[in-house]
Amino acid sequence: MTVADRSPSAHDVRAVRIRIDLAYDGTDFAGWAAQPGRRTVEGELSAALGTILRADPPRLTVGGRTDAGVHARGSVCHADVGQAGWASLPARSRSAPAEAAVVRLAGVLPRDIVVRSVHEVPAAFDARFSALRRRYSYRLCDHVERLDPLRRRDTVRHKRAVDVAAMDQAAAGLIGLHDFAPFCKRREGATSVRTLLDYSWAREPDGTVVGTLVADAFCRSMVRALVGAVVPVGEGRYDVGWPTRVLHAGRRHPAVTVMPAYGLCLEEISYPAEAELGSRAQEARAVRESG
Repeated sequence: MTVADRSPSAHDVRAVRIRIDLAYDGTDFAGWAAQPGRRTVEGELSAALGTILRADPPRLTVGGRTDAGVHARGSVCHADVGQAGWASLPARSRSAPAEAAVVRLAGVLPRDIVVRSVHEVPAAFDARFSALRRRYSYRLCDHVERLDPLRRRDTVRHKRAVDVAAMDQAAAGLIGLHDFAPFCKRREGATSVRTLLDYSWAREPDGTVVGTLVADAFCRSMVRALVGAVVPVGEGRYDVGWPTRVLHAGRRHPAVTVMPAYGLCLEEISYPAEAELGSRAQEARAVRESG
């Protein structure tokens, strides 16, 4: 489907484009993307929107697709909805449609999805292509006695103690504009060139080891592979320069493990000012489709 096909004016000049900010526990989902016969975040949210709007479930475009088991605290998607259904959401209340949407979605969504806010946005807003950067976190616990059982769904138990300073140093060597093919699942016709803006590791007061990764965009499985590239360094099996050598070698190394999904969380997606939405989307689309 082309960008024109997704715009409100392509089919219905009365359509309204809305931005939805949401969070979810990914444990019981087969990822974001709708799949026949499987429970997904997109499937649940689209169906819920159809219910409150009394319309067919709308198509959603998300700023960051997550794999099965991956969580999100700061996901963003957009949808084009009919103006009549949108305007009817407040019913007899005095709230705006956007406020009513949040309340009504809370009444029909499952408990593992929470919509934080809904806003009307310009047609130029694209949750995927207008994004400037995505920020993820990854949580590890390398001391079994420190593992918080209340966080067992988002913190990976790691059997070996790790040197966090070494992991942080190794991660820093991967920052910058690179072809991250050694850390991505290849997709026909897509580029694996990305700008990794930040990659760091720190130990929190409770002993949990947390990685922070920020990039303009990530390839499929890239975040978990980047984590898997520095964990062996933290264990002392490789020196701090090893992940950078894997990167420059340009091919997947068997020692790079794609870490478990449940330790990963999409924390934030950042967007430019409204006046820059269209130009940012054009720029990002040209880069993604150049490969």
